[in-house]
Amino acid sequence: MTDLNHVVLVGRLTRDLGADERSFAYTPSGQARANVSIAVNRSRKNGDQWIEEANFFDITIWGKTAENLKPYLTKGKQIVVEGYLKQDRWEKDGQKFSKITIQATNVQLLGGKSDGGSGYQSGNGQPAGGYVPRFQPKAPQSMPAASDEVPYGDSPEGFPEDIPF
Repeated sequence: MTDLNHVVLVGRLTRDLGADERSFAYTPSGQARANVSIAVNRSRKNGDQWIEEANFFDITIWGKTAENLKPYLTKGKQIVVEGYLKQDRWEKDGQKFSKITIQATNVQLLGGKSDGGSGYQSGNGQPAGGYVPRFQPKAPQSMPAASDEVPYGDSPEGFPEDIPF
């Protein structure tokens, strides 16, 4: 039986992506990997005062998503991250260590052109990150005139008087 491991976070990037090799690199097999960190702010009430606290989360983005988002992931940019938690464990000098990261399955940029200057669209008119929806509804060629419509039922409003339910 598989347990549920699903995370959705909204936060702001703490640094630019690609500033060093640790934040953006390719694996030996050629797959892109981006490591980012976001700050997620939270307000809580302590007595009569509201206290702001920030939590920081490390996120790993893989593959084409990492490549496509690289120019847009700049410090302060607000993003939505959907993914799952992954725990890494290791031992160094006889001492055990553990770290939990978020493995992103979906990343969305928030804000518009005024927020960080990148906006949702890249220079070629495509949405940021290279995302292109699979289905784009077509606009109707022309709306039928009211006289072209066939009334439904015999009433003047075009509806039957008896509805069968």
